[in-house]
Amino acid sequence: MVKIGFNVLAWTANVSEELFPTLDRLKKIGYDGVEFFVGGAESENCKKVGQHAKDLGLDVTTVTVVGKDTNPINASPAVRAAGLDAIKTAIDRTHDLGGTLLCGPIHSAHNHFEAHPALDVEYERAAEVLYQAGDYAQQAGIVLGPEALNRFECYLCNTMEQLVRLLKETNHPNVRAMFDTHHANMEEKKFTSAIETIAPYLHHVHISENDRGTPGEGHIQFDDTFSTLKKIDYSGYLTIEAFSRNDPDFANAIGVWREYNAPWDIAEQGYKFIKMMCEKHQLS
Repeated sequence: MVKIGFNVLAWTANVSEELFPTLDRLKKIGYDGVEFFVGGAESENCKKVGQHAKDLGLDVTTVTVVGKDTNPINASPAVRAAGLDAIKTAIDRTHDLGGTLLCGPIHSAHNHFEAHPALDVEYERAAEVLYQAGDYAQQAGIVLGPEALNRFECYLCNTMEQLVRLLKETNHPNVRAMFDTHHANMEEKKFTSAIETIAPYLHHVHISENDRGTPGEGHIQFDDTFSTLKKIDYSGYLTIEAFSRNDPDFANAIGVWREYNAPWDIAEQGYKFIKMMCEKHQLS
């Protein structure tokens, strides 16, 4: 049975008690779960927020990134070890929150490029780090969901075909995959074939409009998305990931220079849109 989630990055990249009213209202709208960014999150704050989510009956998923100094595909063993440590810390914070999934572009550094396309040895390095991270996550009952990003944010995994290659090389039961409609809009020829390609590994889906605003108000191929998810019998989360400039430091880091839609408009209208699309395509 599919569930609907909302990533609170629309308001803030921080995890703290200040999010309590936000979680309360998301629950009232009808959301089944919430998603948090755990890069830099503090353990005690995560435990408090996780307990509040649990009390409300909200599931938790999380997202994180790795950077230049924690890059799993770097030639330096020390940098790759730092990358593994960073992922392990994110797994710990996910566990503190009571979450069962950590997703994001954890295969390689976000917004860092070399002067070449992805190399075979870089896939090997990413797979080695992800396998070790998978072992660590398995002990905590957490699944990892590496994410393919668009060409302007990473170069190792831009497409589902590349992500499948990485997952086959990783070959770990706790390392699965996520699909993000925003990135697919730039990198995939057809949503149908992309989702079918990743289907054996698919564990999480981000519902994101082309401009990162309210789902359904742009040109994303949502009919193809929902009909293909029905075809492959998908039963995970459909989580809205939308951005704003509410958190200027985070917005500056990911190139969000204007407001797309007000966060609560995105949350309220996005929930209605997903419910409508699920009914239309009989995805339940």
